[in-house]
Amino acid sequence: MSTAEQTPTPQRAQEPTPKPGAARRRKTISLAVQAGVFVLAIVLLAVLVDWTALGENVFNFGAVGAMFPDIILVGLGNTLFYTVTSFVLGLLGGMVLALMRMSAFPPYRWIATAYVEFFRGVPALLVFLALGYGVPFAFGVSWPIPLVVCLALGLVASAYIAETLRAGLQAVPKGQTEAARSLGMPAWRAMVTIVIPQAFRIVLPPLTNEVILLTKDSSLVYVLGLAVFQYDLTKFGRDGISSLGAGMTPIVVAGVLYLVITVPLSLLARRFESTSARKKV
Repeated sequence: MSTAEQTPTPQRAQEPTPKPGAARRRKTISLAVQAGVFVLAIVLLAVLVDWTALGENVFNFGAVGAMFPDIILVGLGNTLFYTVTSFVLGLLGGMVLALMRMSAFPPYRWIATAYVEFFRGVPALLVFLALGYGVPFAFGVSWPIPLVVCLALGLVASAYIAETLRAGLQAVPKGQTEAARSLGMPAWRAMVTIVIPQAFRIVLPPLTNEVILLTKDSSLVYVLGLAVFQYDLTKFGRDGISSLGAGMTPIVVAGVLYLVITVPLSLLARRFESTSARKKV
């Protein structure tokens, strides 16, 4: 008899099989602890908060009637105008920059890379100040405030959108372009009619998020000297604090109006993401 046959094979220790009810009990205990913490937080909030002061200084909506309808017709309207116009400028500039980043000509890549890194690296507030105050002081050129706002936001947005579009263009399979070229289609036509439309479908969710960021960044217009008809939502809320005597309520009203814009956009972005996920599956 061989040695291998004589040596008994060691028995592998059997791992204990978890009981089906143990995981369920742990989950129940975890939910009970979370519910207890939630109830405790609500009780502490109800006891510690001065609801009278909160109502007078934060939710005193009866004292902000003077903000209407201007905060909607002017503030909300200007915010939408600044957002949409700057997004269009950023989208056009971003597409050019994305194509330059992918160009086979090195100087194009260098210029686009320098632009993207610069405008992604500096605060948008500095761009506002440079265009609103620096350019008039240095060159004696005074631009209308709406142009300054849209141009500043467009310059910053184009840097972020360029990277988003570049990722989308690179995500389109190269076989699409090769198939088009094999049929005799010029490279520019294959890019415009085949690659770019598919890239846009891929990057719709991040582009929607970029619109949300532009909506919030438009509040930086407050650093510029504005006429009343140029006010955005933030400017209305800021001036309302000092003029209406309603505490933070004007800011709350402005925040609610911002949510009127951003919440539907967030839902739309989620819808695009779920649609893209289903198509991948």
